[in-house]
Amino acid sequence: MKFYTVVLRQSQDYWVSLSLENGLVGQGETPQEAIDKLKEAIASFEEASQSENHVYSSPVSIQELHEFLTIEDTEPATEIYELRKVYA
Repeated sequence: MKFYTVVLRQSQDYWVSLSLENGLVGQGETPQEAIDKLKEAIASFEEASQSENHVYSSPVSIQELHEFLTIEDTEPATEIYELRKVYA
């Protein structure tokens, strides 16, 4: 089980989770659901990277993190963010 740093962002009616180590995301109606979806994405990614040779992963850059946190929605976005550690 590995440790991941996750940024959570509320966007209108849902939450989005972003892993800083690999750029994978999850989405859900609650913060926990978004994290659970991210854990599923991480497990899937790790499985694929073990069975395939051309799977690429890199940490999220500061610019990508800034874009994630400041994405403009059609409706005014809330400015609720969380930073958590997750084991997956």
